[in-house]
Amino acid sequence: MGSEGYEFHANVWCWKTTLEIIRSLDIMNITKLRMLESSGNGIKIEMDEAHLIGRKLYEEILPKLEPNKRMFINLTITDEPDDGTLYRDPDEAWKNYSVSYQWLKDFADFCLNSKGFQVF
Repeated sequence: MGSEGYEFHANVWCWKTTLEIIRSLDIMNITKLRMLESSGNGIKIEMDEAHLIGRKLYEEILPKLEPNKRMFINLTITDEPDDGTLYRDPDEAWKNYSVSYQWLKDFADFCLNSKGFQVF
């Protein structure tokens, strides 16, 4: 949204997990969260919201996660690396969605350094 042309790319596996993490922080209304779940709508996150997301990730999530760990969509943490297995059983499908410490740190930095962003 600013003139910096800064982009951050997320795949569906990381993005859905990130949205659940943001939901758990209780800093955004449910309507906006639902809009963020849909690609292509160009929803805007203003600078103050982006900075709040980045700060909360640093304050509340990253200290729990630690390097070399990852968080699943159900907010549980594991130190097992992602081996690329695609879980097709509905009871295990949650294992497909996770973010690593480094990915989430990079996203938090993006939020803190942005002038706001849009999701496409």
